[in-house]
Amino acid sequence: MARRGAGDDGGRFDRGGGLVSTVDNAQLQERLRRTRLVAILRGTDVDATVGAARTLLAAGVLTLEIALTLPDAEEAIAQVVHDAPAEALIGAGTVLDEADVERALAAGAQFMVTPTLSASVAHAVSLGIGVLPGVYTPTEIQRGHDLGSAAVKLFPASALGSSFIRAVRDPFPQARIIPVGGVRVDTVAEYLAAGAFGIGVGGPLVGDAASPGGDLDALAVRAGAFMQAVRAG
Repeated sequence: MARRGAGDDGGRFDRGGGLVSTVDNAQLQERLRRTRLVAILRGTDVDATVGAARTLLAAGVLTLEIALTLPDAEEAIAQVVHDAPAEALIGAGTVLDEADVERALAAGAQFMVTPTLSASVAHAVSLGIGVLPGVYTPTEIQRGHDLGSAAVKLFPASALGSSFIRAVRDPFPQARIIPVGGVRVDTVAEYLAAGAFGIGVGGPLVGDAASPGGDLDALAVRAGAFMQAVRAG
């Protein structure tokens, strides 16, 4: 799937006979405000990852992140973007540098997720692409927002817990924090109650589904449970 250019209409790509565009930070922020759930696919196989993505989309989880650590991740992103419903957003994760931004855009990714506040964040922002940078400290949270990002990804959230989000939002009430790393279905409510803007979930949601022979039926059940927990929170 060829990139048409992030500067033209935000970047537009084929999606099953129609067109899909990248989203800017304001659009990504609004999507996260409404859905509050990002599913993270860190697969080992393209076909399995695509199958897991399709299962999540069919279950109603419509904001997906496909990690670039997957061999041939661009192929998986392109397939999922092409097949996804119009209301879905498909992003690229583990975006480490400017070259990764370009790789992801060429595959059709609509937004970027980075593990740190690397140069890739500013590059994505300069192209008008929505980005979720990884942060761990109050200083990094402030820097992430100063760069204009849609929200910041607190990683690994399990090392800090929901109490960190509650505490840091006292001096930073405007902070849009998405905890990632160890968020379980039974801890969704406490993170949201602490002021999390949404949640990002990988292993506790995806399980083995993004690997060959993974259980897609179990994935669909977990997807329903996480969506219910987010709605209840």
